[in-house]
Amino acid sequence: MSRRRITAGVALVLVVVAGLLVHGVLPESAFADIAGDALYVGAVYLALVLVLPRLRPWLVGGISLAWSAGVELLQLTGVPHRLGELLPPLTLVLGTAFDARDLVVYAVAAALLTAIDGLSGRATPAAPRER
Repeated sequence: MSRRRITAGVALVLVVVAGLLVHGVLPESAFADIAGDALYVGAVYLALVLVLPRLRPWLVGGISLAWSAGVELLQLTGVPHRLGELLPPLTLVLGTAFDARDLVVYAVAAALLTAIDGLSGRATPAAPRER
């Protein structure tokens, strides 16, 4: 198993725990909403790396942003809200109500994660070449 995949798996567990804490412990506020949004994108990003570790960071970031924005836009239909009423844990994945600010948070978080992932890959020294 690659180091990137192991790191993503450990980080995903930590991000999910942090997201559940933000959702369940912090009072409703702009800070909690923004933190939850950033953690959501982080979870999507890390899950992608875990499943598809060879994807380049820019592609993982783009897919994470597209997924998160797609889910946010789906909230305009009311479907996530209705599904959440039937099965409340779905609200953690699909949300309930559209908020345009969330789209900005998703974009910033995806860009930061992409940069961190890309830079961490460069920090790994290459194996010496044989002559």
